[in-house]
Amino acid sequence: MLRSANELIGYHLSALDRIVGTCKDFLFDDRWWTIRHMLADTGGWLTGKKVLVSPMSITKQDWKTRNIYLKLTEEQIEKCPAPSEDETVSRAHERRMAQYYGIPYYWGDSGLWGPAAYPFTMDQEIAEAMHYSQKEELDEDAENHLRSLKEVTGYYIKANDGNIGHVEEFIMDEKTWALRYVVVDTRNWLPGGKKVLLPLKWAQSVSWERTEFEMDLGKADIENGPEFDPEKPINIEYEAQIYDYYGRPFEVSIDKATQQHIANPFT
Repeated sequence: MLRSANELIGYHLSALDRIVGTCKDFLFDDRWWTIRHMLADTGGWLTGKKVLVSPMSITKQDWKTRNIYLKLTEEQIEKCPAPSEDETVSRAHERRMAQYYGIPYYWGDSGLWGPAAYPFTMDQEIAEAMHYSQKEELDEDAENHLRSLKEVTGYYIKANDGNIGHVEEFIMDEKTWALRYVVVDTRNWLPGGKKVLLPLKWAQSVSWERTEFEMDLGKADIENGPEFDPEKPINIEYEAQIYDYYGRPFEVSIDKATQQHIANPFT
């Protein structure tokens, strides 16, 4: 099912033995547009420590009770390796964290989650096989392309013929944790503006320096597009309507290749 990734920020984090804090932010991979880590706010009991949790360690998101359930204990979270608050998350740290939690490297294969399509299908056996088969002398300085969801929310949206809005929120697939759509708010650019839903794979490029997305659409296309209704479920029928309006083919297949194509719109 497709849901707002931004909505999860602020949800309670329920470990196996107690509530350990709230969701503060997400870090996504800007090549695959998939959330790789959740940044936890531990509410002061781990002052100054940047606690990261992989979707592989998340059991489920409860949208009604505003809880994210973890298959981790308070002690595991307390003792996890962590960079300092002002330090970037390096690939070397990701490797240490994966080994500590006993989870596979998500970058270890051609799939969206290494050898798997979903984070919850990555198990201990896969983790051990990957950790012992991959050489630890791999480049520790390799880029991991992680971006903050909160920082990218608010980026400008540029059409083929000028600015048209800004990023209001991102819509993710709650099974794969891939970001699929961007909600565009046009109120500051259009009289009586509205919000529209656009597939991320329609973005021609993203400029991190200029903080903008360039969409493969004209301003009039977006201005006259279907208005986004946050109360309406984003199901296959809803997606098909969006693609139909813009005259784009809609693929409903969810095989591995399609998941990669959807999650990595710039390849």
